[in-house]
Amino acid sequence: MVASKGQSKKRSAPTQGGPKSKKAHLERRREKPASAPAEKKPKRSRPVTQVVEEESEDDDDEGEDVGAFEDVEDGDENEDVMETDEPKTFKDPQASKEAHKAQKILHEQRKALKPHSTLLADAKRVWCLANAQNVPPAERQKHIDDLMGVIRGHVKEIVFKHDASRIVQTAVKHGRQKERDEIALELKGSYLALVQSKYSKFLVSKLIRLCTTHRPAILKEFQGHVLRLLLHREATSVLADAFELYANTYERALLVRDFYGKEATLATVTSGSEQDKELAKKGLAGLLENADNDRRRRILTSLKESLTSIFNNSDKGAITHAVVHRVLWEYISVVTSLPDEAESTKHFREIFELQMSRHAGRARAHKRRQQSRAGILGAGHSEGQLAASHFQPTLKLWQDRKQIIKVLKPHVERMCLDDEAQTVLFTALDVIDDTKLLVKTLVPEITTPVNTLVETPQGRRAILYLLVPRTRRHFIPAQIASLAETDALRAQTSKKAVDVRQAEVRAGASEALLAWVKQKGGILLREPAASLVVAEIMLFTEGDKSGASQTLLRAVSATYPGADETTTHPIDLPHSSRLYKTLLQGGHFNRTANSVDRSSSWDCGAFARDFVEIVGQDVCVAMCTTGGCNGTFVIAELCGALVTSDDDHSAETRKTVKRWFSGKVRKTIEAGDAKGKKVLLDRIDTL
Repeated sequence: MVASKGQSKKRSAPTQGGPKSKKAHLERRREKPASAPAEKKPKRSRPVTQVVEEESEDDDDEGEDVGAFEDVEDGDENEDVMETDEPKTFKDPQASKEAHKAQKILHEQRKALKPHSTLLADAKRVWCLANAQNVPPAERQKHIDDLMGVIRGHVKEIVFKHDASRIVQTAVKHGRQKERDEIALELKGSYLALVQSKYSKFLVSKLIRLCTTHRPAILKEFQGHVLRLLLHREATSVLADAFELYANTYERALLVRDFYGKEATLATVTSGSEQDKELAKKGLAGLLENADNDRRRRILTSLKESLTSIFNNSDKGAITHAVVHRVLWEYISVVTSLPDEAESTKHFREIFELQMSRHAGRARAHKRRQQSRAGILGAGHSEGQLAASHFQPTLKLWQDRKQIIKVLKPHVERMCLDDEAQTVLFTALDVIDDTKLLVKTLVPEITTPVNTLVETPQGRRAILYLLVPRTRRHFIPAQIASLAETDALRAQTSKKAVDVRQAEVRAGASEALLAWVKQKGGILLREPAASLVVAEIMLFTEGDKSGASQTLLRAVSATYPGADETTTHPIDLPHSSRLYKTLLQGGHFNRTANSVDRSSSWDCGAFARDFVEIVGQDVCVAMCTTGGCNGTFVIAELCGALVTSDDDHSAETRKTVKRWFSGKVRKTIEAGDAKGKKVLLDRIDTL
């Protein structure tokens, strides 16, 4: 059948593979014209960024590199390889070595032209041995002696160099006190320049820390320049560390004197005598003790100008240093005790507005840093007295009080984790009468991150101050004494009783803390420190505690001593068993009075009844018969709590517990060797 013209142009449908279709495929390949082979690009013999030098005719005639690019004949197997227009260049290793050697010689010649080049070379050679790790002390001391022999008499000449400064620091760090004092004496008169150097400032800090006999002389060289150094980029950290970490009372006074002005500096004795040291301990108050009104006014004006210069340059970081806080505290203490009330208010308002405005701007500018030392004074190192004096005179002014809390609020969590910064928070809780404002602003900032705060001693103190402020169980006498310094001023400015204010703050924090124990009480009681916080929460918070109590009791209701040998039962943990004993006896034991101080916010009888109901007979009996003394004492306190509770429900519970420990169980307890079995048997007899 002949196909039509239109059909002849159509491609036939594909057929199954076979002899006929394979033959047609081969015929089509033969009919297809052969295409030109694709031209392959030769490989580059050099980077595209390398400059090719033009070769001379002599080089072409020599033909030393001809073997590297041989012509390929037609029909050869490597017909794809093509000649390149440019010859391949090889890097001469010998020439590179010679160039490196010449560069090294030039470098040595330049170093030799510098002053003290031979001295530095010898010092570095010995320094490498003295600064090596894992060197025995005797051998290291030998190297230090050799190093001192090289640099002795030339320390002041080489110390400003960054590499030589490290050499001298090594001699100070690993040397004996003799070598340290020798270096400190040799650098006398140069400390003002050294502290402003990027490299030698570390040497000054080491000498201040390690050379106690030379420390006053070093700090005296800074007199007249303290304000400038505090605003200096390199020197400010050295002065801050010297004041906070190493200096004594007299040495701190040397750094503070520049704030008082030139008149005060000239009037003080600078010889280091006993008279000078006694005057230094009194600070600004001692300087103004016998001064007339004109002199007092001039000194306070100079002090205010000094503080103004620090606050106006808050970006320099000096506002965070304790030396500035010391001066600010002295200034506020003096101006608030002036006999003229109008003048006192004027001075305080000026410094308060200046400081608050500068810090508010600084807090906004450094919002991303989330500084942990933020507060109304610009840093967390504020002393408790300074924070108190800042709060107290402004209690009558709503706007000031509100502004202070507004500045504090974003930084409360980080302030809780700092020993000094948290004093600001404690002072606010002590003196502000508007507890609704506190509960709305500051208290939630403490109770919300409670999971983080409970991990550190500082954070736990912040939580506990909401419930039991100034208690000797959790606060040392020094902290209590520092906070108590504001009590006299608080009595003059506050209209609310102390116990009423504390109760209102405690009530505002109770709900969040009880919810936290209800959620994580089973985990918290296993941590020694966290269990102390849980005990205070259960004893002193206000509100419904049933949910938190059930969480704690379910944690001990498991099989005793436990199916898993790797997990200790809570009753066998000393701190956990102490927690249950405290809750069952209704408060903490007072060793002075030899009795229990019961909490009015806690019902130990209700907790004992829940204990019997939730924990059950099997676990309670096992605590006394198969466990140690911890369970015995806990059950003894359980019986005591049921005896002291006189309601009808407790009477039924007493009969139940007495039935548990009668007969064979009692004989087992009597036959056992538990430490508290006598106490337990006596308590059972009283049921």
